[in-house]
Amino acid sequence: MPDKVRIALDAMGGDHGAAVILPGADISLTRHPDIEYLLFGNRAAIDPVLEKLPRLKAKSKVVHTEVAIRMDDKPSQALRYGRWKSSMWLAIDAVKKGEADVAVSAGNTGALMAMARFNLKMKEGIERPAIAALWPTLKGESVVLDVGAAIGADEMHLVNLAAMGGAMARVLFDIDRPTVGLLNIGVEEVKGLEQVREAGRILREGQFPHFDYHGFVEGDDIGKGVVDVVVTEGFAGNIALKTAEGTAHQLASYLRAAMSRTWAARLGYLFARQAFRTLREKMDPRKSNGGVFLGLNGVVIKSHGGSDAEGTAAAIDMGYDMVRYELLAKIGESMARDLKAGSSARLASGAGS
Repeated sequence: MPDKVRIALDAMGGDHGAAVILPGADISLTRHPDIEYLLFGNRAAIDPVLEKLPRLKAKSKVVHTEVAIRMDDKPSQALRYGRWKSSMWLAIDAVKKGEADVAVSAGNTGALMAMARFNLKMKEGIERPAIAALWPTLKGESVVLDVGAAIGADEMHLVNLAAMGGAMARVLFDIDRPTVGLLNIGVEEVKGLEQVREAGRILREGQFPHFDYHGFVEGDDIGKGVVDVVVTEGFAGNIALKTAEGTAHQLASYLRAAMSRTWAARLGYLFARQAFRTLREKMDPRKSNGGVFLGLNGVVIKSHGGSDAEGTAAAIDMGYDMVRYELLAKIGESMARDLKAGSSARLASGAGS
């Protein structure tokens, strides 16, 4: 277990840049005093905020760069002008060079994925990284991947996602054999896209040492916690994530309006204040902010671009836990065996057809 956790922070990422990223880093530092920060970005934006956060300033080193990736840049554009010199690239590069243990960015998702893949390279057997999120459920939490808005996935990519998600759940939830489900439009085997049905068949027939395949799951099964891991291609996963976040905000607005409508409602709120506070905590999307890029030779955390300081802190906390408890190495060990089983299952099915 490392003595300290070195976090490379893209201070210019997200919709608000240093004004939100640095207060979030300060919140996380109060929870984890053994953090040391490398802050990448423009000193003109960073220094005035740091002056107001003396505790963070004492635990941070600023690396100046005037180049920041815009939220609407295409990945190819970002690589063209941001490679070697942008705050996003330099944060990832610090992980590659061993100067930091984890990189955290709230920047452009496509650009972050492209830069991470280009710089850190993929683990053997993985074609592209996937963003895995921890999703609050009625039973606790589930791992949901991919939520990174990547369009399209063949059956073997979905099988690889199952192996990566299963390995993550096994380590995070301390479950010997987590259950894995494929997100689909129905639970019947004849429903869904061909790639999803074929992935389901491979997972059903394969002998995976570290997870159990449950079958297809539907959208409402995610919140129920029917399985420990929900697998989907990134486009559908990102839509599901944004829909859940929007629904949580909508319900919270309804609740606030109802509790302030009449004097009787306000009085009832006072009596049930603790229960409502617990409910608010459960429904707060910021508490679940942060997605880890699985499949890379290094730890990269994606924070929501529109998140506030509390949400940013949650993403940094996730990166901290990945490093402090050496989760990447443990996930890699478990994942390698399941990836091998997936490849064997595909070969066996091809030979039998």
